[in-house]
Amino acid sequence: MGRFFNWLKAIFNRGMDRLEDPEIMLDQARRDMQGALSQNQEKAIQAITQRNQLEKMLQDQVAKSKSLENQATMALKNGDRDLARNMLREKANVDATIAGLQPTYDQASATVENVKQAVARQREEVQKKTAEALALKAQWKQAQIQNSIAKALDGLTFENQFEGFGAAQEKIRQAQSEAAARSEVQSESIYMKTAAMEDKAKDYEAEMELQKLEERLGLKPAADAAATATTDQTVTVGGAQPAEAPDPAKEAALQSEADKQLEELEKRIKGS
Repeated sequence: MGRFFNWLKAIFNRGMDRLEDPEIMLDQARRDMQGALSQNQEKAIQAITQRNQLEKMLQDQVAKSKSLENQATMALKNGDRDLARNMLREKANVDATIAGLQPTYDQASATVENVKQAVARQREEVQKKTAEALALKAQWKQAQIQNSIAKALDGLTFENQFEGFGAAQEKIRQAQSEAAARSEVQSESIYMKTAAMEDKAKDYEAEMELQKLEERLGLKPAADAAATATTDQTVTVGGAQPAEAPDPAKEAALQSEADKQLEELEKRIKGS
């Protein structure tokens, strides 16, 4: 039952909304004005008809009065005074009728003129209101179009339509930053390795200079200094413990291994 009443209420509201449509209201107002104008025109026609009837009666009585006067004149010319007297008596009655009709006719004529002016003004007002109604209907159509455009624009979103693009751009920035960080770390690692090698080379040079100074001062025999230098060189290059006596073949192999490691290091540096 509740659903049924809600349905009736919805139909009633829809009908009221339709009845309150400005176009329907303007059309109804125009029809009402046209109906009122038609009624007033019909009344004006009736008034004019009555005025015309009074005018016809007045004209007939005036013509009859003139005819009786002419007949009385003819009777006097013929020497018939009694007939002339009767004609004049009848003429007097006709003149009395004319005297009674004349004010009525004048009043009817004035009324008709007023009605005609009122109808003319009303016709002009109806034409003016009709033009205004057309303009209002055009404004209503324009307002409906503007509302439709506004509703259509309300459904558009411009803020987040490139959200995926922005997320991808941010992800690319992060990847670039990470790649730069890795490159920086690798550069620092290569730099540290190079610095360590340079430090070892400097330590070796300093050791050689120290041994030479000890030989000049007589603090260490030359043979021991040479053996120590050979031992330090073998440890620095090969990274293993030397044998009891220097072996030229082993030293050559160590030198070749060092060259090979150096080449691999150079390749890694170029690849980075």
